[in-house]
Amino acid sequence: MPGRAAILSKFFAAVGGASMPYASALMKRRVLPPLLAIAGAFAIGAAPALASSNAAATQAYVQANYALVRAARSHLATSEAGPVQVLDRVRGECPGVGAGSPEDAESTQMSNEVIGAMVVSAAKPDLQAIRTFVHAVAALSWSSSALTHAIHAYVAHLKTVLSLPAPNLCADVKAWGAGGYRALPASTLAFVARFLPAWVALGYLPPQLAGYESGAARALAGRSRPLEEQLTEGEARAVAHYGEIMNALAIWP
Repeated sequence: MPGRAAILSKFFAAVGGASMPYASALMKRRVLPPLLAIAGAFAIGAAPALASSNAAATQAYVQANYALVRAARSHLATSEAGPVQVLDRVRGECPGVGAGSPEDAESTQMSNEVIGAMVVSAAKPDLQAIRTFVHAVAALSWSSSALTHAIHAYVAHLKTVLSLPAPNLCADVKAWGAGGYRALPASTLAFVARFLPAWVALGYLPPQLAGYESGAARALAGRSRPLEEQLTEGEARAVAHYGEIMNALAIWP
């Protein structure tokens, strides 16, 4: 997704301070399974039935992807309000709760929980669209095992996102402090262990799909990419809220 990567690179070059851990994490979550990059060339002379199957799966996938990013784009303003609601909750319920906490590996995990709280809150308006997408593409397959695996891995990540409850930042930071900041609460460890591996973008068009696209699918994929870029821009704008939430909690990554 070179267009989206370029947007993120330009944005993150302009931010610093407490926002950088969120920026770095956002860049990392863009890295999808590398199988497609090392996949071999397409098989030559495939049977017509196999070629037709690949084309049908591609058409179905591209249509579902377009529907997902179009829905997410229509919800973007509401999604961007999610992290602001997290910030308001922290400021109202537990300002400064982490005062005196150390800056170490555990604070990094707590920072990851903050990122997760932001992502879960932003994803709420899109949950039904994600469910529809997962239902439409979960059983698709291609003659390329690398492509099939990458798509299925993406679907698995989205299923995890669907199942994640919003973490209770105030309660978790309080529990961390109650133990003298010696050990994170189990709720933080469990949430972060599920969230980080599953944090992926909405909108995924593996390059290898292009080899199976019809003219109609190629046109639809082209219409999807600007929508994906707009979603990325919205996510980038959330960087400022990350720093504000961390400051409100008085914790350091």
